[in-house]
Amino acid sequence: MKVGVVGIGYVGLVTAACLADSGVDVICVDRDLQRIKDLEEGVIPIYEPGLSDVVKRTRSSGRLQFTTSLQQAVQESLVLFIAVGTPSAEDGSADISAVLQVAGDIAEAMDGYRILVVKSTVPVGTCQQVSAIVAARTKHPFDYVSNPEFLKEGSAMDDFMKPERVIIGAVDPKVREIMRHLYAPFMRRKERVIFMDPASAELTKYAANCMLAARISFMNELSVLCEKVGADVELVRAGIGSDARIGNAFLYAGVGFGGSCFPKDVRALIHTGAQHQCPMEIAKAVRDVNLRQQSRFARRIVDYYATRVGANDYSPLLAVWGLAFKARTDDIRESPAMFCVQEFLQAGFAVRAYDPEAMPVAQKVLGDKITFCRDSYEALEGADGLVVLTDWQQFRNPDFERIAARLKRPVLFDGRNLYDRDYLREMHIEYHCIGRPG
Repeated sequence: MKVGVVGIGYVGLVTAACLADSGVDVICVDRDLQRIKDLEEGVIPIYEPGLSDVVKRTRSSGRLQFTTSLQQAVQESLVLFIAVGTPSAEDGSADISAVLQVAGDIAEAMDGYRILVVKSTVPVGTCQQVSAIVAARTKHPFDYVSNPEFLKEGSAMDDFMKPERVIIGAVDPKVREIMRHLYAPFMRRKERVIFMDPASAELTKYAANCMLAARISFMNELSVLCEKVGADVELVRAGIGSDARIGNAFLYAGVGFGGSCFPKDVRALIHTGAQHQCPMEIAKAVRDVNLRQQSRFARRIVDYYATRVGANDYSPLLAVWGLAFKARTDDIRESPAMFCVQEFLQAGFAVRAYDPEAMPVAQKVLGDKITFCRDSYEALEGADGLVVLTDWQQFRNPDFERIAARLKRPVLFDGRNLYDRDYLREMHIEYHCIGRPG
């Protein structure tokens, strides 16, 4: 079986590489000619641990091909994955125009039966829209499959190779069997394929992301209350996380969630509910709490310097560790770190920043508004304080003596609750974190 993957972003490239690594012949399509040329030369356009090695290996074996020709991919493949972006529209809905465009283009290139697998995150009802467009543009038979992705940036390769579940939204038993066969190499230990109808599969994706986002926002809201009453959100987390019905995952208070999935998927679920006169009140609260948490943390730092530094003509210099929305990725989309940096700049602060992977992408957005540093300690030179915004592993156990020595004022704002308060007190570093008493 040969597989085509249309759209070579985070989801598409990981999907293509992992399927090719399992022995499937995969042809990848993207309209960005430069991206295709880069991939053919071994240049990976995104940072994802383990991805580069698999792409190079499968590319050299001939199982992974890259092209700008959709017609070639359609005519050579039985199964065609659609993995193009579905960004938020102005009204909060998911913009599925790229999905519909690709589906129509596939239909016009078909010369026989094909299976269209939508990997992109799309709202309920997309299955009918895509099917209608394809049926209108081809006389050849086809089937539609909803196969939402559940890949976490930073561990996407492991998530695909060792999935907790694979959702297949398809009705025809023959199509389900083809999809089961495609995913069989990743089910050696245990069968984890869940079959359902396409509409249920589409909604499952949004429900999963909104549930995880809700846990984060709940802990962030609790962190505010903890600060008011003198409780420690880390102890509260340990207490409730010990309940097997709750568990520890996604219970960490911090500066808020970001990235390409949670924010836009929460907005999309809210929009879908409104379309069907079914208000998604919990999703609205999740969105609002997240926005408040980011703003609250940035404002807390701005206010700290406004009341303590003094002179109006003085512009504080902040060292910032982390620009990506989380560790193990270079993705800055809706990153709380980037939001905070923008707030610092708006307040007239100067910023020296370091991120292990996200600086090239961040520089395209920020330009010369901040100083990008070669390493984390260089960012500290002469700064009035350190702000930690992304939980990279290398930030978890730094040399606090070097931090104190290089900062003009030994003050640290921890947006990820990474450090031990008592230890920093012994190091004579003023420490501010989230939801924990001073």
